[in-house]
Amino acid sequence: MIKPTLALCLLAAVCSAAPSWKSRRVRDDPAGRIVGGEAVDITQYPWTVAVVYSGADVCGGSILSVRWVLTAAHCLTGSSTSYGARVGSSTRGTGGSVFDAYTVIFHSSYSEDTADYDIGVVDILAEIPFNDRIQPVSLATSEPAAGTLVTATGWGALWYDGPAAEHLQAVTTSIVDRASCAASYTNLGLDITERMICAGDPEGGRDACSGDSGGPLVEGSTQYGVVSWGHECALADYPGVYANVAALRSWISETTGVW
Repeated sequence: MIKPTLALCLLAAVCSAAPSWKSRRVRDDPAGRIVGGEAVDITQYPWTVAVVYSGADVCGGSILSVRWVLTAAHCLTGSSTSYGARVGSSTRGTGGSVFDAYTVIFHSSYSEDTADYDIGVVDILAEIPFNDRIQPVSLATSEPAAGTLVTATGWGALWYDGPAAEHLQAVTTSIVDRASCAASYTNLGLDITERMICAGDPEGGRDACSGDSGGPLVEGSTQYGVVSWGHECALADYPGVYANVAALRSWISETTGVW
């Protein structure tokens, strides 16, 4: 296994106030959103949140309950008390309500080298009130079949070296079978484990990107993945890689009490 500094790039946003998370570069795609998605309202995906670090929106996440937010482990490498979650807003960095974290927890087997077990949770200090803009997501109990249409949401980069999206974006793509995904990444010396699922289009063009880390991959209101990593963004033959919620559900439930 090679070090992921060049080939494997995690999808967290780059923020000078935050720990030095790796950032995934994107192709020049001026028509792209998230990449290849469209602007949506938070009421369409009311479980989507921005994970906040030292006042800045740095990652995505999803609401599990009035006390817990699900995100990627690589988003949670800073001081616990500097985190929070912005809920109920379609706009990056403003609107909705920001709730401070009591603590953050990520999987003890998480590896920066392999991005395996890239799952974590934020324990919110006060209860999150639910309404039409703020709702919990359901957790998958089984892995989605290849070809299943799934949707990722977030405020990630719009194109190569471009800014983060100001308005919430959503992109629908399809699950890629693990063997095909693994064959693509073998060329880069990278492994696709049972704790990962892949999604993308064969021709590329639709994908999560820099700043979308930790955000949800859903079918309907059921979450199957957590935005994790990939080779650049939206490239043909290189699907996006997500933490596998079904495979990691026991850890999520045991940690949060959300079943």
